[in-house]
Amino acid sequence: MKNDLFNIQSEKQFTKNALHVFKHQFKNNKVYRSFCDLLYVHPSDVIKVEDIPFLPIQFFKTRNVLSSTEEIQQEFTSSGTTGSITSKHLVTDVALYEESYLRGFHHFYGDIKDYVVLALLPNYLERKGSSLVYMVNDLIQKSKNAESGFYLNNLDDLAQKLIKLDKSGQKILLIGVSFALLDLVEKYQFNLKNTTIMETGGMKGRRKELIRSELHAILSKGFAVKEIHSEYGMTELLSQGYSKGNGIFETPPWMKILTRDTEEALTILDKGKTGGINVIDLANYNSCSFIATQDLGKVYNNNTFEIIGRFDNSDIRGCNLMVL
Repeated sequence: MKNDLFNIQSEKQFTKNALHVFKHQFKNNKVYRSFCDLLYVHPSDVIKVEDIPFLPIQFFKTRNVLSSTEEIQQEFTSSGTTGSITSKHLVTDVALYEESYLRGFHHFYGDIKDYVVLALLPNYLERKGSSLVYMVNDLIQKSKNAESGFYLNNLDDLAQKLIKLDKSGQKILLIGVSFALLDLVEKYQFNLKNTTIMETGGMKGRRKELIRSELHAILSKGFAVKEIHSEYGMTELLSQGYSKGNGIFETPPWMKILTRDTEEALTILDKGKTGGINVIDLANYNSCSFIATQDLGKVYNNNTFEIIGRFDNSDIRGCNLMVL
C-alpha cells in the first residue's frame, strides 16, 4: 500500500487508492465501522470519494481510532487548555508518518539537506506528544546542519544567527508559532533574502487574534520578505498542506480537501463554496483517512484551498497552546 500511496500521479489513481483505503478501514476500524453503520453506508454504496463518510474529528478525543492491530509506536496528542479533553492519534507505523512529511516537504520545497532549519517552537523534550514538534525535530536532524535547532526561548541568538546565515546565502527555513514570530519582529528588524518564513498558526492565550492577512502583513514587513508561508496540519493527520503565500494551500498527491455543507454535514459542496473542511489523508492508513474537521474553508478549481475560520462552537485549539 505504501508504494501505491506515495506514487499517485492522477485523480484516477487517487480515487482508486481512496476507495481501497475506505474498504480497509470499514473492515478493520471499529469506531469508523460503527459510524458508517449509523449512516447506513456500506462499501457497496461507495463508488466515488464524495460518497465516503467523513468521521467527525471529535472522535479522536473519546475513542481509539485504529485500523490496525499492530503495536502502538507513538501517541500524538493535541494541545489544549487546562481541563480540556485533548485529541490523541495512535500511530502504529511511525515510519509512514516520517515518509509522509519528508516526501511532502520535498514535493513543495526540495531537499531538506539544502536548508538550515530554525524553529520557534517548543523543543522535542518540552512537548513530546506534538506531531508538529516531532516532524520539525526530525527535519532539523535530517538537515544535517549544526546551525539547525530550536530557539523559542532564545530570540537574541536566533536573530544574530538568522542575519548571519541569510547574508551568507544559506537557504533557511524559519518555522514557528505566530506569536513567537511576532515577538521576533517586534524586537528586531530584518532584511532577509534567502529565508522562508513559515507560520504554523494561532495566538490564542498569548496575543490578540489577527486575521491571516493582518498577521502576514506584519511579518512580511518585519522580515522584509514578499510572502509568508504557512503549514496546515493537525494531530489527527499524518500529512500536511503548505501555503507559499496569500493563505492559499496545496496538498501532496496523497491528500485531498473537500468541503461539506455547514447545515447538511453529509452533503459535499461544489468547488468555490464555503463549507466545513473534510480531509482525505491516505497516510492515515492505520487510523482513519477520512476526517471532518472543525475548520471552515473553500476549495478552488485547481484543488488549492483556503482556511477561512472555524465553527463557532468548536474547541479552542492551536499550535501556540503547546507552550502554555
